[in-house]
Amino acid sequence: MPEFTNPFIGVVPRKMTLSELTRAIRLDLAAEHEAVHIYEAHAEATDNELAKKVLLDIAEEERVHAGEFLRLLNILIDDEEKFLAQGADEVNEMAEDTPNNTHQQSSSVLSIGNLKKSN
Repeated sequence: MPEFTNPFIGVVPRKMTLSELTRAIRLDLAAEHEAVHIYEAHAEATDNELAKKVLLDIAEEERVHAGEFLRLLNILIDDEEKFLAQGADEVNEMAEDTPNNTHQQSSSVLSIGNLKKSN
């Protein structure tokens, strides 16, 4: 539930350490994912085309925000990309072994991981 009524909820009484900052950004990332879920659920629950269109547009914007937070974490934490790449590789291996996998791997998507592998 929103805590807008508490004027101190967003106030940090001192500068955060890097560890605290990265935890805060992970929370921000989770909030973006939650917002996407909520907006998509609301869009699916209505027959009003305008509301559906606006809600899905906002959900897409939240996905962009999630990407921004994720990129920031990749910059702030030295080994973050390594762990994310490891997880992606594990899923790719499972996808290759899964019959009727409808999602094709895209090696054309440019990422830091792709750039590192090509060097």
